[in-house]
Amino acid sequence: MKKYKFTANLGLKIIAFIFSVFLWLIVVNVDNPVESKTFSNIPVTIINDDIITSGGEVYQVVGEQTVSVVVYATREVRQQLSADDIVATADIREMDSSLVPIKVSIPEFEGDYESAEAVPRNLQIQIEKSDRKVLALTADDTGVPRDGYMVGGLTVHPANITITGPESVLDQIDRAVASVEVDGISKSEERTARLILYDANNNEVGQNQLENNLGEEGLTVYVEILEMKTVPVAFDVTGKPAEGYQYTGCTSEPETLQVCGQSEDVEKINEIDVPASVINISGATDPVEQTVDITPYLPEGIQLVDENTKNVKVTAMIEAEGTRTIEFLVRSIRINNLADDLQVNYPSDAVITLRFSGEQDQLDMLDISNAVSVNLQGYDTPGTYDVPVDVNIPDGITQMEDVTVQLTLAKKSDSTENNNSSSSSSADNTDNSSSSESSESSDSQSGQSSETEEDSQGTQQKSK
Repeated sequence: MKKYKFTANLGLKIIAFIFSVFLWLIVVNVDNPVESKTFSNIPVTIINDDIITSGGEVYQVVGEQTVSVVVYATREVRQQLSADDIVATADIREMDSSLVPIKVSIPEFEGDYESAEAVPRNLQIQIEKSDRKVLALTADDTGVPRDGYMVGGLTVHPANITITGPESVLDQIDRAVASVEVDGISKSEERTARLILYDANNNEVGQNQLENNLGEEGLTVYVEILEMKTVPVAFDVTGKPAEGYQYTGCTSEPETLQVCGQSEDVEKINEIDVPASVINISGATDPVEQTVDITPYLPEGIQLVDENTKNVKVTAMIEAEGTRTIEFLVRSIRINNLADDLQVNYPSDAVITLRFSGEQDQLDMLDISNAVSVNLQGYDTPGTYDVPVDVNIPDGITQMEDVTVQLTLAKKSDSTENNNSSSSSSADNTDNSSSSESSESSDSQSGQSSETEEDSQGTQQKSK
């Protein structure tokens, strides 16, 4: 039997071994190659920063405190890696001038990757002196309370705040605000607030490099919530007008005011009463106009929602006996013979003034809520017109002067044409030349009359 020798064909064996290794490397790299993968927005943790802070100084990062990390590893490792696995640190002990080298490690994959590098490789920091600033806190609310309620007052706790940080940042701070959310609330309560710092241009100042003395208690604001209510203003007068004249009532602008207060106080107020001594009509032959500051007549615990509405213009109506003046809402006027392709426009609060004479008893009973109309026959083109007003009044009463009303006629749009087809403002085409036809017109306008009767009666009541 021939004895086997290891050294036989040694050259061929070495070549075969090298080829095998080479083939293995090819297979490994083709199947699981080493390539790079970039992970963005990796936060950089600064360590040993007590070297700076212990000397009474502070630092801030110039630019972003995040980097991109390029990892070289096999495909198998790359597929398992995530940004959370990567740790980037900057050690202040290794700082050279203002640059601190950034080191990258992947603890969970130690030894399983070839390399990991940060881009950029250094973190730039700026060192400066630390200082502190004491500011008074003001409060600001965001959001809207529940309907019918409003914010009465805001009380901040604590009243002041001490902020510590870089001098350059502190110099930017102009004011400190406690921002509190009040959306939907309907009762007074203490609420947690958020600290916001502003510069002189009302821009928000970042707080990353700043510290404050709020501690665990944080920042709170007591929010006072007041209930709102709309109430009329009631006036009376003192004295008597000149002989042959009579006082027919007071009107005011505005007629109502919004007030607010604690719920128990708001429930008690139904109107604001102004004493009669405020308006003196002694010997008057014309209406007496006076501006009244309503504030002194508000009950205790009640205030105006808007202080700018405190001055109310009051008119005490004085008329000769046997006369009566009525302010009539334009929207209550019945419209007759309006062209089918036109619509009527006018200010929603517009009024006309009608004056009548006759026996006082009849004047006091006069009701013109359904008696005022205009005839638009012949007004066939768009434009603004002064149209004569017709008033159907009973025998024994005379209209003292003719009155016109300014109406604007416009072409109907597609959307308004359908709406106005059922609207009383379009009016049925009726002829107002005879009493029977007037009756028909009145019937055709009954929808409008019923809708506006309350408004017009209210207007007449105001004039009495």
